[in-house]
This record gives sequence, C-alpha cells and structure tokens, in this order.
Amino acid sequence: MWEDQCIENLMQKILITGFSGFVSSHLLQYLSRTGTGFEIIGISRNNFTPGPYKNLQIKGYKADLKNTELARQIIQTEKPEAIIHLASESSVAYSWQQPVSSFQNNTNIFLNLVETVRHLKLPCRILSVGSSEEYGIFAPGTLPLTEEHELNPISPYAVARVSQEMLSKIYAQGYGLDIIMTRSFNHIGPGQKDNFVVSSFAEQIVKIKKGVSAVFETGNVDIVRDFLDVRDVVIAYMQLLEHGRRGEIYNVCSGVGYSLKEIIIKMMQIAGISFDYTVNPALIRPSDNPVIVGDNTKILNECNWQPVIAIEKSLRDILAYWEQKLN
Repeated sequence: MWEDQCIENLMQKILITGFSGFVSSHLLQYLSRTGTGFEIIGISRNNFTPGPYKNLQIKGYKADLKNTELARQIIQTEKPEAIIHLASESSVAYSWQQPVSSFQNNTNIFLNLVETVRHLKLPCRILSVGSSEEYGIFAPGTLPLTEEHELNPISPYAVARVSQEMLSKIYAQGYGLDIIMTRSFNHIGPGQKDNFVVSSFAEQIVKIKKGVSAVFETGNVDIVRDFLDVRDVVIAYMQLLEHGRRGEIYNVCSGVGYSLKEIIIKMMQIAGISFDYTVNPALIRPSDNPVIVGDNTKILNECNWQPVIAIEKSLRDILAYWEQKLN
C-alpha cells in the first residue's frame, strides 16, 4: 500500500515552496509517516502553522518568491540539500483572467529561485514541477502523451509552465544545476480548493445532498483529463528526488482518462443522489484541450513509481472532506 512505502537514501534537509498549499500538506503527511529525521524548510506567501508532524523538524518562512533578496537570505541561511518547488498560480482559468500575475507567479518566481541557487553555488537537487497543460492539443490517435511529444501551450498558464521548463533545461545544461522536471497531470484529493473542477463538483454535490443548494453548475463536461490522486503525486516527487536524472523530464500521470461527465456520474453514485446540471458559459475557457492523457512509462522504468489509488477512492475521500468541511 502507498502508506507503507519507505524513503531511503534521501537528503535530509528539504526546502518546500508553496508550503501552505494543497500538495505540500499531503507531502508533509507522507514524510511524517515514512521518513525519519527530515528537516523541512517551508516558504509560503501566506501565514501557515503546520500541525505537529511525527519525524519532522519544520521551520516556516512567510515570503514572496518575487522578492529576490528575501529568497536569497532564506536559502543562504538554510542551505537545503533539496528544493521541491511547488509554489505556483496553478489555475488555468485564473491565467485567462490575470495572465500577468500567472506568469509572474510561475516563471518569474522559479527564475529567482534558480538564480539564487546558482549565485550561492549551493549543491542541492531541485524538483521543478510543471504541468500537462504544456502539451496543448493533440488528436486522440496520438495519445497517450509521452515526454517526446512536441509542446504546444494554449493558455497563459501553459506558456508560463513551458517557460519554467525551458529555464530548467538551461540552468541544468548551461550552469550545471541539478534540476529534475515534471509534467504533472491533474491532481485531485481531499483538501483541494473549490476553484479546481473535481473539488468544486464535490462541494456542490454535498450542498445539494444537504439541501442547502439546488443548483449544480459546470463548464464543458466533455473534456477528458488524466486525474491522479495527490497522495500518489507526492510519492512520485520523492522518488524523483532520489532516482530522477538531472536535466530529465518525467510525466507524473495515471495513464487513464475520464471525462468530467464521467466524474460527475461517479460522484453522484458514491453520494447516492442524482440530479441535472447546468452548463454555465462563464465557466467555459476561451481555449481548452479536449483530451489530456499521459504515458507514465519513463517514471515507472527509472524510478519504480506507479499510481495505486483508484479514482473511486479519490472521489470518495474528496466527498468526505467536503462533508466534514460543510458541517
């Protein structure tokens, strides 16, 4: 089981950006269960007080990575052995509304981070987390997407992520930094904000079940996505830190696609209710990829990682999270 997988031979002092975020919280839980003696340094724009985690020493900094000098001070003081760069403005919809902010809070903050490591000559391994949105639109017959597919970003967010990846390659090849890159597909799991589609569905379903709402709104329910439980994702990231090759890109994905319509049906079955939904034109993006499904062969072969959490368990746990939150 995923809870029982152990971490061996990893660096002990890890800096995590985006420390108050969804993925970070699950990463801390995983390290707490499976690791011993980890020293965690967290950076977040928001105030964040993590609960007590067994086996972890945690120090948090409130800082915006757009502030280059503050980032340099923190990294120079802490001298991490590894950096997991989770900080991002990761909503595609938000990037259409605020493209400048999306670019600054993706590409620019990453550039500040690697420039700091370069100037300090810090010997640390960096995990640069990217997105499947980098691929853009491909015909169904050319799927699943491998790391060799040409990139064709179709949103401001995707462009920012491609830029981050290109910078990663330059800093790995040109400056010799130890950077590993991911193209991570759609994360889901308990604790995710409701501006992400599956979590939004779960919140609306629970509200309808409780009788506090009678409306279920969606965007385009025909799009297909490769959904991956965040608890599988964080294991992939730790496996990449240990076994990934410098300068290489890895898909982090399930290899299975579901339409949003299928996700809604599955969630209604789990919740034991059935109802109609309304398509809200405001939730439809100016340009959207109809199908995104990835190939995880590379990370399986090189890092011995594969997802183990079934989509039904993910959806059940997300619904349970919103049941508890709305109580």
